[in-house]
Amino acid sequence: MTPAEAEFFRKIDPAKIPAHVAVVMDGNGRWAKKIFLPRVMGHRAGVQTVDKIVTLASEIKIKALTLYSFSAENWNRPSAEVEALMGILKEYLMKELRKMLDNNIRFNTIGRVADLPKSAVECIEEVRESTKKNTGTVLTLALSYSGRNEIIDAVRSIARDVQNGRLGPDEITGGLMDARLDTAGLPELDLLIRTSGEERISNFLLWQSAYAEFYFTDVLWPDFTGMNFLEAIKDYQKRERRFGLSGEQTSGEIGGPGRTK
Repeated sequence: MTPAEAEFFRKIDPAKIPAHVAVVMDGNGRWAKKIFLPRVMGHRAGVQTVDKIVTLASEIKIKALTLYSFSAENWNRPSAEVEALMGILKEYLMKELRKMLDNNIRFNTIGRVADLPKSAVECIEEVRESTKKNTGTVLTLALSYSGRNEIIDAVRSIARDVQNGRLGPDEITGGLMDARLDTAGLPELDLLIRTSGEERISNFLLWQSAYAEFYFTDVLWPDFTGMNFLEAIKDYQKRERRFGLSGEQTSGEIGGPGRTK
């Protein structure tokens, strides 16, 4: 944490740090275009931002950080760009493994990871296995990920159990869906950040975002700093999270039951 970040962090209530933060890391291509560089250089610059934000999230004790790294739709990009992205992914994981171990970070993925090249899958499994006993921040990369696909896969899993008599229709609950999603075991999503000025979630964590707070910024991902991240958390702490209840209930004047599903 830089001195400026440490100074700003003192303005943040440590008791209200979001447990789970997700980020749509948008703007790498536009960043590169703005300074007349190839798109791949924007992706490489974006990886440096990932390094900074992951380190900061670990330092301020965020329990889970989920990064939208490669969507299912990204397979439609030019093959050269996809190949470069897979290479950057492997480079990042091998470079950051030691830092994950030193900082007690556990590595995780969501999405149809088996769709990735074999060498990338092997690298992912190596890092996951090496960090599985770590107990600090859980870093999750969403790879070949689609929120719609995730929900479809969960519904198919439940449907098979109903068909085979292992589950009754009345036993299908929100909690059961949570358990069948890729994010099972992670804390509820509290804050979703998107960079680059776009104000949509682009098929990311659709089920999990039901009660999340959204934070949109015009900053392109390679320019996103630790201060920007802390500002998003400061803004989050100003929100009144009602989860469908009234203001009186959440303030305790009526005695609301808390989060409902």
